[in-house]
Parts: sequence; structure tokens; C-alpha cells
Amino acid sequence: MIKFEEASAADPIQRNERGAALALLPLTATLLFYASPRVLQQEPLYQFLPQFCAYAAFLTWSRINGATATRLGLTRSLIPQGLRWGIATGLALGTVNVLGILYLVPWLEADYRFLADTPHAKIPLLLMLPWFILLIATLVELNFRGFLLGRLLALRLPAALAVALSALLFAFDPFLVATFQHLHWIAVWDGLVWGSLWVALRNLYVTIVAHAVEVILLYSVMRVVLG
Repeated sequence: MIKFEEASAADPIQRNERGAALALLPLTATLLFYASPRVLQQEPLYQFLPQFCAYAAFLTWSRINGATATRLGLTRSLIPQGLRWGIATGLALGTVNVLGILYLVPWLEADYRFLADTPHAKIPLLLMLPWFILLIATLVELNFRGFLLGRLLALRLPAALAVALSALLFAFDPFLVATFQHLHWIAVWDGLVWGSLWVALRNLYVTIVAHAVEVILLYSVMRVVLG
């Protein structure tokens, strides 16, 4: 069990870093997006505004600080732990979410068949599995758990608040919401689990592997179901 009161304090290496406030840039961009006129929110390029800001902030932060891999939790020694925890977590979350989509969503009189028309569904199978999923999982986890969550902790936010905030920003990413519609709420649950694991283990391989395994499972099952 994760003890947030013990994990709240920034690690010593985080206390010595600069530019942690750059994490506020994607947060501000997300708020500005949802405050914008609805017609503007429907523009595909504008939906990527928070992501553009996030990766620009991440690159800037990485340039002004050393030991980036250590700060993110990407040292080589963490790989075995990352695989163990990541595979188990990904399979568990993937199973729960598949059951939720197939049974809970229809029970709530919502639809999941629109997933057949998402951009991800149109990517060739051999490109999507596993390469594109691995790429997306890596980039997303570098952003939301490695950079954003880590910097919120460096700003001395309580761990529970930092995890919740990073999960909400993840779930309400404009492109994710536009693509997965009402199913984007699943990302809140995922973000809370992945964020909690990162706080507890400080190992980004865990969240990258968990993210990739879960999406591979979800994608594979839904591809069969949707035909």
C-alpha cells in the first residue's frame, strides 16, 4: 500500500532541480483550451495545444537540469522492476477496463462502437501492435507521470493532490476527449493507478509498460469485438 504522507516530500534530487514551475504551462494551456469558444475547441490542431506546451516545457526542463533519467525514474537498474510491476498492472487494468467497456457501458445505455472510427482504429494492425502503442505509451508517460507528476512533487504539492491533478490533466487532454468521448473517464482511473505507482516506486518503466500492456490488451479485444 502506498503511504502518501511518506511520499509527499520531493526526493533530494528534486529539491536541487530548476524549472519545476514549467509543469504549470500544460496545466494553464488545458484550462485555456476549455475556456475557449467551442468552435475553436473543434479544431484538430488546437486540440493538441496542451500537448505542444507540455513537450516544450519538458524539453526546456530537461535542458536546464542534469540527471534527467534519474529524475524521471529511467535508470537501467529499474528495468526488471518495471517489467514485473508493469506487466501485472497492465494486465489487471486492461482486464477491468475491457469488462467495463463491454458490459458496464451498455448497461449505462452508452455506446462503444464508435471506437471503430477512431484514428487509432485506422492504423494498420502490424504498425499499431506493438510499435505505435509502445511509442504512445512512452511519450504519454514521459509527459504526465515522469515530467508533470514529478515536477508537481518538486513544487511540494502533497502526493495525493499531485497524483489526482496529473490524472485529471491526462484524462481531460483535449485530443483524448475528442477521440474517446465518454470513455475518456477511464483515463482518470488509469492515471490514478499509474501515478500512485510512480510515487511509490519512482520507476517510470512501470507506468510505460503498464500503459502499453493495457492498451495492447484493450486494442486487441476491441478489434475482435468490433470486427
